[in-house]
Amino acid sequence: MLNLINTKILLAILAALLTIGSAVAYQTRETEKAAAAAAKAAAILEQQRKDAEEQRKRDEEFRKQVEQDKKRNNSAAAKEGKTWKSYLP
Repeated sequence: MLNLINTKILLAILAALLTIGSAVAYQTRETEKAAAAAAKAAAILEQQRKDAEEQRKRDEEFRKQVEQDKKRNNSAAAKEGKTWKSYLP
């Protein structure tokens, strides 16, 4: 009788340990998934930051080129602000 009670207690302890072990394994797996998702999000943000910086540089170079073209070609667009000031009706 005592042997049967000890066996039941051991089975209950084994079931509890199995539950704890599976919970730890699940938590570890979820932590790894979260870490992988965070790394992926960080990589995406870094790429977006680089793309935005490159676009800003291209835009700045384009603006400088347009200003140089205005000055060099002496185009009507460069004189546009001056024409209305010197207009005499």
